Amino acid sequence: MQRGEPKRMLDSGHWILGAAMKHQESTIKQRGALRRPGFALYEVLLGVAIFAVGVLALGRAVENCMNASMLNAEEEAVRQILSNRMAEIQAARGAPDSAKEDKVDSGYGMVKLLQKSASAELTEPNNTQLNGINLVILTVQWQRGGVSQSKQIKFYVYRPR
Repeated sequence: MQRGEPKRMLDSGHWILGAAMKHQESTIKQRGALRRPGFALYEVLLGVAIFAVGVLALGRAVENCMNASMLNAEEEAVRQILSNRMAEIQAARGAPDSAKEDKVDSGYGMVKLLQKSASAELTEPNNTQLNGINLVILTVQWQRGGVSQSKQIKFYVYRPR
């Protein structure tokens, strides 16, 4: 043993010096060349399974977003039908029809548009009758997935006599 020669302690608690240490290092390098570090098959399968669950969850979320978007577009079409009929009634010269039923294609299927109108019978605080004011009720009915749906709007129309 020479002074300044490198030494290392083994797991067994013994000291190893110089040439023996170089021999041990070369043996470790050779073993490392035979056994490459990497992933075991179970680790790869676990990663693929986690990825698959994530892709399925993402697909489900996209499907839900598409369904919500379609429902929103359908309801927007129904609101537009109500709005159009309300504008027609307000722009017409005479009193609104007392009862009327139409079928309108919304782009998402046929909808039934019901119109009812009657005198509003409104009075002032001093019991004066207000004439020429009609209450109009518009109702739209349609089917979505076999379930009946409806929306309704009520408004007043003034037509002086």
